[in-house]
Amino acid sequence: MTNFSCTFKVGTRGSRLGVAQTEGALAELRRLLPGCTFELLPFSSPGDRDQATDLRTCPADFFTRDLDGALLGGGLDFAVHSAKDLPSPVPQGLDWFWLPWREESRDVLVRPAGKTMACLPERPRVGVSSGRRADWCRRRFPDAELLPVRGVIESRLVQLDAGRFDLLVMAAAALNRLGLRERVSEWIPQEELAVPDGQGVLAVTFRAGDARLRRLRSLFVKPVTFAGAGAGRAGTCTLEAAEALRAADVCLHDALLDPSLLDRLPPGALRLDVGKRCGEGGAGQAAINLLLADYARRGLRVVRLKGGDPGIFGRLAEELAVLEGCGLPYRVLPGVSSLQCATTGTGMLLTRRGESRGFCVMTPRQAGGATGAVTAAARAELPLVLFMGVGVLPEILAQLAADGVPQQTPAAAVFDAGGAWETVIRGTCADLVGRLPADAAARPGLVIIGAPAAHLSAGNCGALAGRRVLLTCSAELQPSADRAVRDLGGVPLACPLLRLEPEPAGVAPLLEGRAFDWLVLTSPSAARACLDLLRDQRFDVRRLPKIMVCGPGAARVLAEHGLLADAMPESGFGADGLLRTAKTVLASGRRVLRLRSDAAGDRLAGELAALGVRVTDAVVCRNRPVRPAVLPPFDAVFFASASAVRAFCDLQPPESLQGKDVVVMGAPTAAALEACGVRNTVTVPESTVAGAFQALAGSIIGKEILS
Repeated sequence: MTNFSCTFKVGTRGSRLGVAQTEGALAELRRLLPGCTFELLPFSSPGDRDQATDLRTCPADFFTRDLDGALLGGGLDFAVHSAKDLPSPVPQGLDWFWLPWREESRDVLVRPAGKTMACLPERPRVGVSSGRRADWCRRRFPDAELLPVRGVIESRLVQLDAGRFDLLVMAAAALNRLGLRERVSEWIPQEELAVPDGQGVLAVTFRAGDARLRRLRSLFVKPVTFAGAGAGRAGTCTLEAAEALRAADVCLHDALLDPSLLDRLPPGALRLDVGKRCGEGGAGQAAINLLLADYARRGLRVVRLKGGDPGIFGRLAEELAVLEGCGLPYRVLPGVSSLQCATTGTGMLLTRRGESRGFCVMTPRQAGGATGAVTAAARAELPLVLFMGVGVLPEILAQLAADGVPQQTPAAAVFDAGGAWETVIRGTCADLVGRLPADAAARPGLVIIGAPAAHLSAGNCGALAGRRVLLTCSAELQPSADRAVRDLGGVPLACPLLRLEPEPAGVAPLLEGRAFDWLVLTSPSAARACLDLLRDQRFDVRRLPKIMVCGPGAARVLAEHGLLADAMPESGFGADGLLRTAKTVLASGRRVLRLRSDAAGDRLAGELAALGVRVTDAVVCRNRPVRPAVLPPFDAVFFASASAVRAFCDLQPPESLQGKDVVVMGAPTAAALEACGVRNTVTVPESTVAGAFQALAGSIIGKEILS
């Protein structure tokens, strides 16, 4: 237990809404960072003091100016705002990000207390506070008198009820946060009235460069993914890049790529064409840089899709430098370049035994459109990459020294590039050999000599800060665990220690036509096994009874099969939450089929039976241990079941977890670790994969801030 403490001074507008929404955000921050305290300091703003200026013509910092000054002067550590109130750009010297806890974003119509939309006057007086709302009102109520409305939410409602207006257009988020949802007379569809991007969202501003706030922000921003689109056709895009597209919220893409790749984006994802050809047209580089940083600050999954390989003549270094300067995380996915397609794909092989043992790649283009030299002297200045050169590295370096290459030239060796065991050793031509591990000659590796070997990736500033996280869970949970780790800036190491084997006998009661009122699925794995087995038997899923699941993971499995859960806990996902839900929907005498893995146990079935429910408890999948030959090096480990804990301890002694970050899902998993003497675990408030890694990241950042 640390003896350190940390107090943040937090500013907000002093209105009831400003204080309420900030207190809600601070409650979530206290949950994530239990060792930190937050002192709330209400502030006034020009917009609070000036009640005459029409908000449609007010300055951009009308509601933030005083808070901005307090931040820049050092009186506050950070301020919480309604995101739509932030000026763009924020004042020099400040940085920002959005918080993930969002409210309803739509606008609503509000009538005086006791009055309905049915009795609206023919020429209503409508209070509006923005040009977009006024434009919508002119379409919806062409005979209306549009009047500016000012004041805090409560004041606007008082004016409405006093008869100054017949109707107000307001943000639902404000009413919800003040507990005034009952005042909504009509919801306005977003298809009719588009809302600002930040409506319903809270934003945090802080002094640029503040290390504590950057670490806090890393809990809520996701690494920008730079991905290669391949060359010529979509088939040359890597599987990893395609997966990144499928999860993207925003994609900034170049011109030279197969447009069908963009069909992989989710519905609703924002597509921005920022491509340039030979320096002509498209978005300017400064504009692209700003978009990357701003969308990342909003907590969105941003994919920067570049033609070919992003690191070859793609201005990647410029875009990375901007994110590094802001302290925002990123990751880079290599791609298939036109270099490979033009050579390997055409038979003009760049390496051929006895003919060519290497090649040179460069561009004649320079900044501003000038043409650079491609002479022998210019080629000699290029960095050198040597395949299969580690074993003879002393001889190579001696040759380079004799050829006049300075001893202080940066040099690096990369082993298992792109794999779970990837290792980078950096040094110079003078000392690289002495830095290599003893088994270097026996490992696959590349040697890089020249300026690129000196550059370190600074993208590991996400919440997990590049930590290598061992994922011991079954294949069912691996995709969601992989994404959660990457979202927080970690390196996922897929190492399932369990294999789930479907048990056909589990679905026999359904195949036999036995009647049930409810089907209870207590894990994503049980849901997957059940539906896969039924599909293999060509079972008509329309014959299934109502379905109750333990949480959103199992619900997603149902959705993949076109099914919706009829009941699911709102929180406390797992057996306990499911039992609470069951008490509200299961009447005595109902017939229930509970399907589970063999490791889940029959306790829940007994508790359901105690409710007077007739329970058939069946195993639909069995855990089989997987024994990898060796585990890759890791900094943190994730256990989702007691079975995985036992499988790990069969491979390595529990003492190997000392000094590691350990996160678990479920009390039985934590108990299994404690029985092995491992107590340095992170507990999870909600039994979800995303919640597990959020808790892990919060624990890591909390320790850093408190120290």
